[in-house]
Amino acid sequence: MIIDEKDPMHGIEAVSVVEFPAIEENFIALAKHEVQLKEIDQEKRILMGPALTPNKKIYRKNEKTKREWEIYFKEDTVRKASELFLMRSNQNNATLEHAKDIDGMSVVESWIIEDDVHDKSVKYGFSLPKGTWMISMKVNNDDIWKRVKAGEVKGFSIEGYFADKYEMSLIENNNEEIINQLKELLK
Repeated sequence: MIIDEKDPMHGIEAVSVVEFPAIEENFIALAKHEVQLKEIDQEKRILMGPALTPNKKIYRKNEKTKREWEIYFKEDTVRKASELFLMRSNQNNATLEHAKDIDGMSVVESWIIEDDVHDKSVKYGFSLPKGTWMISMKVNNDDIWKRVKAGEVKGFSIEGYFADKYEMSLIENNNEEIINQLKELLK
């Protein structure tokens, strides 16, 4: 998948909290000084985890056409998407299972893993590749916090618009062909 910075429609619009994240990595709930999955600090209410992992194959299926495929994001696309997400002030956009807009959720920290040994994510038990986009999200929504504690939501999933590199090349090639045909007609 690719992103066109010039197209205002392209990029990540929201982060969804989901039970089964497509990138197959769960977030953790942060306590004051250490990771405590059983006893969650009620005051901090912060979730940390990967939002997007480079080169991770993500299975997709169109229920109507029954078409199946995998997508992935190159490292530079992950970085570009994370930057545009913040530049376009989308850090307060959140959904539940990609279906319901929710208030009281904000991305309060965002970074790209650049060192898989000394990165902050390693401190919290993650083992993720360089180029992964990590986020911390503040949860000021009581219903969502109850769902986190109950284990009903376990990770982040991005929502946005991207272009398929293969399909874009077909469109570009088709456009060139149309232009050439128009030139021939005009001669």
